[in-house]
Amino acid sequence: MSDGPSLKFQSELTKLLPNLRAFARSLTRSSDQADDLVQEALVKAWRNWHQFAPDSNLKAWMFTIMRNAHLSERRKRKNEVQDVEGEFASQLSAKAEQPGHMDLIDFQVAFAKLLPEHREALVLIGAEGFSYEEAALMCGCAVGTMKSRVNRARTKLAALMGIESAAEIGVGEASDVFVRATG
Repeated sequence: MSDGPSLKFQSELTKLLPNLRAFARSLTRSSDQADDLVQEALVKAWRNWHQFAPDSNLKAWMFTIMRNAHLSERRKRKNEVQDVEGEFASQLSAKAEQPGHMDLIDFQVAFAKLLPEHREALVLIGAEGFSYEEAALMCGCAVGTMKSRVNRARTKLAALMGIESAAEIGVGEASDVFVRATG
């Protein structure tokens, strides 16, 4: 096997260029896309010249390469939208990055309005991750009192923040918010 395609292969490929362009044009219905498709087919043929059987039909082989390349490109672009003038792109919008920050500010304002013992209970249980028993021991109160403080604090926070249910303020999942708000 030599380093590259034979001169005969190169010559036959060159003779096929008008046919390749015509076929590509019929597939794409665009001269620019047709030229790209011909180029892609030629590159693939050049890379895989050793797979071409010399006694077979080069034109059929090239048309098969081109058709497969065209179908692959169509599959790839099936869900893409042509937007040359940017009309569709100008209608797109992205959610602002501020809601998370604004939610944190709302939380901080509401958290500051809680009674000190309720803030303390939420920080110990929610932010620091202590158990009710550990938090009750630290605060010198009964476990039931600690549970009651956390429940009242969550209910009050929900009301202050306009949240329908205190259950939406997850104590365990909100630890990073507590740390940022109180840190």
